[in-house]
Amino acid sequence: MVFKKMLQKIGVGGLAVDTVLTDPRGRPGAPLAGEVRLTGGEADAEIEHIALSLAIQAHNDRGGRSQAEFHRVVVAGVTRLAAKEQRTIPFTVPLPWEAPVTEVSGRRLPGLELGLRTEVSIAKAVDKGDLDPVIVEPLPSQDAVLEGFGRLGFTFKAATVQQGQAYGVRQELPFFQQFDFYPSGQFAGRVELVTLTLVTTPAEVTVLLTADRHVGAFGGEGRFQAGHEEAAEQDWAARIHDWLAQVVETRHAQMTQGGYGHPGYGQPGYGHRERRGPGMGGVVAGVAGGVVGGMLLSEMFDDDGDGGDEG
Repeated sequence: MVFKKMLQKIGVGGLAVDTVLTDPRGRPGAPLAGEVRLTGGEADAEIEHIALSLAIQAHNDRGGRSQAEFHRVVVAGVTRLAAKEQRTIPFTVPLPWEAPVTEVSGRRLPGLELGLRTEVSIAKAVDKGDLDPVIVEPLPSQDAVLEGFGRLGFTFKAATVQQGQAYGVRQELPFFQQFDFYPSGQFAGRVELVTLTLVTTPAEVTVLLTADRHVGAFGGEGRFQAGHEEAAEQDWAARIHDWLAQVVETRHAQMTQGGYGHPGYGQPGYGHRERRGPGMGGVVAGVAGGVVGGMLLSEMFDDDGDGGDEG
C-alpha cells in the first residue's frame, strides 16, 4: 500500500509501505506471520512508528457497514529510511482467542470481513491503509459444536458480530459472535430460531444457546463449558437435542398452566417454515468428513433465499 496523500503533504513523496502475510488463514489463538516491506522515496524519511491492527467489518440488514479495530501491535519504532532504500520488517501478530470465525469448511460466512490494517506515522501524521484480508477458521472445539447443528439437520441463517458482553461470560474483546439456525425435524414449528454464541479462552470454550430470544418468557437458554479437547470429542448433536427438548417441554408446561401466550405457540405446525437445505454444522463436518461436508456447505451457501432478510 502506498500512503500517497499523507506523504506528499509532508514532503516525503514516493515512500511505499506494503504488508504481506505469509498465510492469511489462521485460527483463534494462533499467530499471523508476515513482513512489512518499505521502499524509500525521493528523500530520506524518518518513520515514527509502524503498527498493525486487526479489524472486523460487519454488514447489517439495512445495507450499512460498521468496522471496529480490536487488536493492535507496534512492529517498528523510530525507523530512518534513506532515499530509495528497501527494508523488510518481519512480524508476528497473535489472533485473539475471541476472534470471530469468518470461514467454515472452505466457505466464507456472508456479511463478515476481517483484516489486518497497517498504520504508519511520519512527522506526527498518522495514516492507515486498507484492510488486508485475514481468514479465521474455527478451532476443533468450535467446529464440533457447529457440526452438532448439521447432524440435527438445522439450517444456517446468519452469523453476526454483536457489540457488548455475552451474559455471564468474561470477555477480552468488546464484541461477540453469534450464529443463527432454523430448527428442523421434531423442533420445526415448535422453535423458530436457535442462536449459538461461542466464547473461547486458551483453556476452554463456552457455549451459549438461546431459543426464540424474541419471545421473552417463552424462550430458553442453555450454557455449557468444556476444555478444548473435551469439547472436540463431545456429542454436541445429542446435547443440543436434549437441551432443546427440555426447552419445548418447559415452554408447553408454562403455557398450559399459565393460559397465556400466542395461541398455538410451541405447538407442532405453529410458525412452520419449510426447510431450505442442510445446516452449516454437519457441513462443518467437512473438516473431518471430506467431500460430503463440502457438498452440503456448497448447497447451503448457493441458496440465495436462505432467509438472510428475516429477523
